[in-house]
Amino acid sequence: MRLKFGPRGLGIVVFLIGVAVLSSVVWRYAVQHGMAQLSARGSADLALASDRLVGQLQRYRDLAVVMADHPQVVQVLQQGAVPDDRALLRAVADRAAALDVMVVDRTGRVRAAAEDGAGNAGAGAFVRRALNGALGRGYGPHDAGVGRSYFYAAPVFGPQGGVLGALVVSTDLASVDYAWRGDTPPVFFTDGRGQVQVSNRSELIFWRKPRDAAGLRPPTGEVPALTVHRSGRHEIWQMGWGPYLPQEALHLTQQLPVIGMTGEVLMDIAPVRRLAASQAAAVAALCLAFGALLFLATERRRTLTLANAQLEERVRTRTKALRDSNDALRVEAAERTEAQLALARAQDDLVQASKLSALGQLSAGISHELNQPLMAVQSFAENGVQFLERGKPQRAAENLARISDMAERMARIIKNLRAFSRQETVQQVQVDLGEVMASVLDLTQTRRASMGVTLDYTVPQAPVWVRGGEVRLGQVFINLISNALDAMEEASERRLGIEIVQGARILVKLSDTGHGIKAPEQVFDPFYSTKDIGAAKGVGLGLSISYAIVHSIGGEIRAQNTEQGACFTVSLLPIEQAEAA
Repeated sequence: MRLKFGPRGLGIVVFLIGVAVLSSVVWRYAVQHGMAQLSARGSADLALASDRLVGQLQRYRDLAVVMADHPQVVQVLQQGAVPDDRALLRAVADRAAALDVMVVDRTGRVRAAAEDGAGNAGAGAFVRRALNGALGRGYGPHDAGVGRSYFYAAPVFGPQGGVLGALVVSTDLASVDYAWRGDTPPVFFTDGRGQVQVSNRSELIFWRKPRDAAGLRPPTGEVPALTVHRSGRHEIWQMGWGPYLPQEALHLTQQLPVIGMTGEVLMDIAPVRRLAASQAAAVAALCLAFGALLFLATERRRTLTLANAQLEERVRTRTKALRDSNDALRVEAAERTEAQLALARAQDDLVQASKLSALGQLSAGISHELNQPLMAVQSFAENGVQFLERGKPQRAAENLARISDMAERMARIIKNLRAFSRQETVQQVQVDLGEVMASVLDLTQTRRASMGVTLDYTVPQAPVWVRGGEVRLGQVFINLISNALDAMEEASERRLGIEIVQGARILVKLSDTGHGIKAPEQVFDPFYSTKDIGAAKGVGLGLSISYAIVHSIGGEIRAQNTEQGACFTVSLLPIEQAEAA
């Protein structure tokens, strides 16, 4: 059966092969790097163990050299041993933790010893070296009943410089490696014959190296399995030597010529391989995760491409219908554009007509506001003429002054109306609200009297200073009072109330007994009016203008219905004389 792969399947296979190759490279590099670090650590551990062993053995060498010059040792070789000599040697052996301390003459016979001299059994070569004048060292056979003996022999020189004999110090190597037995990693030291003398693994003691092969062999029994191979410049032992030895280890050696031994260490490489496998697995996992994301993104892009192709096909099928619909809409849009232009021209004509009507109403208002001052001027002028005919010039001067005041008042009214028409702003100054209200009541006195309106108003005892303009405030209150009088034309009871409330803000409340307000929320909108349309009636601009004036000086104006009629409240900002100055 032959498997067939499409382009996507072939890409996945190539990607997996690449991940496998990359993981293998990472694993190999991690193993080599880990082996280098393991070798450095093993060399350090071996050097530390070697220094420890050399240091422990060299103190016995120093003891042999020092005791060889002792006078009592020379006396033993010249005159023979006495009981005190053995006591000296035993004391030295006990203090140095030596196996035995012996004095040997030139014939090799033990003249004095700390023990029974058994430590000298089979020890001949190193003694002969000492008798020749050099420092000797050597091992004792482990089957002689003295354990693993290590000897130092120092020559004893006579007064004439000749060699009288040798001082031999022996120690048991079992006591030397007791302090560090069990330390990791496994370390062992072999003598010149290749036999393990010292190790931190007791099972390796007395194992021997084969002459032309690597590894170790036990003194008796079956030879364990051992496979040796090299990984770069590293020597690897694969062995099955027991539970306390690694199955696969890095083998390192170090020569110790000072004590005539070779130090060797076995570094377990299983952690290195596990770490390398973990790193390779992490790289493989990252690559697979990235590949999975890339595959999902590719599949999504492929799906979107297919969907886009389907969408484009649908768009092409609908384009023709939309083009036909657009042609029809263009015709309809042209017709609607012509209709909108006609509607705009009609709206412009209506706005122009409304403007003309508003101008006519304002003209009527101007004539109404100036009529009373003009009548007053005429009256004061006639009175002045009569006072002059009667020889009362002082009274005539008073009438002329009143005429001047009326002229100034008409000038202010015209200035205010001109400001309204041109949207001018009048500087806000300190105004006495009581004087403004008195002027307004004076202007509306004639109409109130003709209508029989009762006025409820208490004149303030002191000036009430507010921020604003005298003419503008007067215009506001004239508009409010005029509207109130218009509302009470058909009322049975005609009462106008004015109240000034002083506080954080100055409140002026104007209430009437008219028909009220149909829509209080629209009463300040331009061109809103409840009066009949006509030349003598309103066009809905009075309250809108009053609203703009009050807000321009930082105040507020509100309208509401009451049980008797309507009430307008004007809120103004107070001003102190120091602030005005």
